[in-house]
Amino acid sequence: MKNWSISQKKVVTFLTLTLMGSSVLYYLIISSGSLESMGGLWVLLLMWTPGLSGIITQLFYEHSLRGMGWKPGKVKYLLLAYFIPLLYCLVVYGLTWLSGLGLFPSTEFVESLKMAYGSQMPDALLILIYVAMSGTLGMLGSLLSAVGEEIGWRGLFVPELAKLTSFQNTALISGAVWAAWHLPLILFSDYNLPGMPKWYAAVMFIVMVMGISFAFAWLRLKSGSLWTAALLHASHNLFVQGVFTPLTQRIAVTPYIIDEFGVGLALAAVVLAVISWRKSADLPAVLQQV
Repeated sequence: MKNWSISQKKVVTFLTLTLMGSSVLYYLIISSGSLESMGGLWVLLLMWTPGLSGIITQLFYEHSLRGMGWKPGKVKYLLLAYFIPLLYCLVVYGLTWLSGLGLFPSTEFVESLKMAYGSQMPDALLILIYVAMSGTLGMLGSLLSAVGEEIGWRGLFVPELAKLTSFQNTALISGAVWAAWHLPLILFSDYNLPGMPKWYAAVMFIVMVMGISFAFAWLRLKSGSLWTAALLHASHNLFVQGVFTPLTQRIAVTPYIIDEFGVGLALAAVVLAVISWRKSADLPAVLQQV
């Protein structure tokens, strides 16, 4: 590594630390048989592994945490990060419900809401309150885990890659690494939807992550803030996993369409990648500020 640039050294060090830390947690999660083991503690620690690896890497080479995008940036980019997942969820799940490939709402989930809230209010009002509470207060909990990943992936990894290669390559490389990082849980644990082949879940997940990585990279580099990526990540997790999928009544084909393992979000992510790639022309002047 003697003749390598600082950015190259930081990328290799970060990835090495992330792999080492993640491997221990992969073992604990997979051997337990579920992401819910230890009350989800192992998963939370796994999601913070990239962040801690990024912090250690930055401190080792720069002796400071400056330059990782700690400032929130402009509000318009934070709002964009929040609403992008909501928009593609409305499109994908809305078409699923309208086409009959999945039904709305899930009667079982609505009944669980009634039990949790101890209320007999109309279903529509109950769902509206749940969505509103999830999209506000629920976002705080989602951010707790999402920021752990994003300090590493977009706080350090993406900006350093952007100093070494093009925006397209930065998005593709970061997306490929990010997707691969999830694969052990998809293939060997229960990070998927019941009733579908794991190979299908893995393929759709890879396409989705590769696609949305373009939006993550663009927002991070355009705003200069890792918080846009953290908010985008938290919003995606919240609306996909906590709102739209639970509210969908499944039939046999539904798991192949919805969630992070279905073709719907995979196709939406490809569209998002094209839009982000086309908007990347205005990034070169920004890259000096990351």
